[in-house]
Amino acid sequence: MNHNTPLPPASPRPLRHLAEVHRRVLTTAQLRAHGVSSAEMSEQCRTSGPWQQLLPGVFLLHPGPPTSEERLHAVLMYAARESAPGVPAQPGADDPHRPVYAEAMITGLAALTLHGFTSAPPLLSLEKIDVLVPRLRRLRTVGCARIVRTHALPTPQQVTGVPIAPVPRALADAVSELADAGAVRRLLTEAVRAGHCEPASVVRALNQAKLLSRPHVVDAVDSLLAEGRAIAEDRLYRMVHDYGLPDPVWNVDLRLPGGPHLGGLDAYWPEQAVAVELDTRAPRQDEDALWSEYARKREHLERLGITVVYITPKKLRDSMEQQAAVVRTALMASGDREPAAYVVVLPR
Repeated sequence: MNHNTPLPPASPRPLRHLAEVHRRVLTTAQLRAHGVSSAEMSEQCRTSGPWQQLLPGVFLLHPGPPTSEERLHAVLMYAARESAPGVPAQPGADDPHRPVYAEAMITGLAALTLHGFTSAPPLLSLEKIDVLVPRLRRLRTVGCARIVRTHALPTPQQVTGVPIAPVPRALADAVSELADAGAVRRLLTEAVRAGHCEPASVVRALNQAKLLSRPHVVDAVDSLLAEGRAIAEDRLYRMVHDYGLPDPVWNVDLRLPGGPHLGGLDAYWPEQAVAVELDTRAPRQDEDALWSEYARKREHLERLGITVVYITPKKLRDSMEQQAAVVRTALMASGDREPAAYVVVLPR
């Protein structure tokens, strides 16, 4: 039994048996189920007593500062929805020693630390631990627990038995509390450079959190998008090389002779009239409008006989071989099409 396992109903026992387990965190309901009365709880938490109350209804059953793990579980115990009267956390069905925290997960800087971000601070240095709960939960920020509300909870990820928000959501919640432009930039850059997520998902989360009106966040997002595009371009080069595709011309603009600009492309095979463009849209405002712009460009080029293949950075990262096959198929099919209109190819 670990320090979060709900205790079965039992007859009152001497309190010394609870001290036998090191680093124990229990709720009022769990202590009562173990036969400890409210008066006994108060007595144990007296000045210089052996216990302490970390948060409302959550007790640490040893003196001295709590560990990082104890703080995390205490915050979750405080915020989790009660799944049965007086029992805020029930053990997982697949693992009797793993607690399940209903409608609560760690977010913000603490979640990023648990995700492995080197630019996030150590857990013990955090004065507050952010915990994400549904908007209508009746909870307040208190002690080391800062309540963050959302209309719809994301699916949590589990790290050492602790439910944590996905990286984009955790980043948005962390950035909302940061005024240090350097810290924001480091977190966003690490998210992409270390492969935690793609730039578009980060920008989408920041936009949903209404953070893109802050100048230092906008500056960090610009750096993030540049970082993400550089990584995606490098993967595109490697895809062409590693999978034996013919060499294209890289980073070009197309124009009609004496006519308008047709748009920029990341790779273009003039003989086959096949183009590749990296889909690195940043959904800052109207994602539908952004996609419409891509669609109009694609339709215009295809009316001229140019096949356009859009590839997202995520697909390049997760299924490079499949994307290479798509491009190869487009190149092979060029012989079956009508010749494309003549276009001028210029370096971008």
